[in-house]
Amino acid sequence: MSVSEKLLSLLKQQNVRYEVLPHPKAYTAQEVAHSLHTTGKVCAKAVITVVDGKYKMVVVPAPHKVNLSKLKDVLKAAEVHLAREDDLRTLFPDSELGAEPALGNLYNMPVVVAWQLAEKEDIIFNAGSHTECVKMTYQDYEKFTNPIVGDISEIPI
Repeated sequence: MSVSEKLLSLLKQQNVRYEVLPHPKAYTAQEVAHSLHTTGKVCAKAVITVVDGKYKMVVVPAPHKVNLSKLKDVLKAAEVHLAREDDLRTLFPDSELGAEPALGNLYNMPVVVAWQLAEKEDIIFNAGSHTECVKMTYQDYEKFTNPIVGDISEIPI
């Protein structure tokens, strides 16, 4: 599978400047960063959560993990948990499992972004495959996704 046609079509339609970055097959955001010879601090990973019964896409830097307690506080939610793998297959039929683009609005899903990514000039994320990413300015990403930005992640010890 290559870059999601849905993703490219929407980016072009919205006149968003982006670059497709091919890379050797990589399954984690940290592996992607390494294969692109860049820092994991600009490589984002999308984590799908269920917040009070509704899906939300949470986007964090590659070396981070989502802190569900912090996410719950930021969203003032009663219940937060990770989506099941089976849900991902249904929600992202045009993407390889684990390579979902960090553009929740493509899938009618609100986006929550870690503040650490919001401070970067650029953002890089999977393009629906384990061999291609999209790079764009964070400013364009923010305009495109209209995310909630907050303290929602941590670096695992």
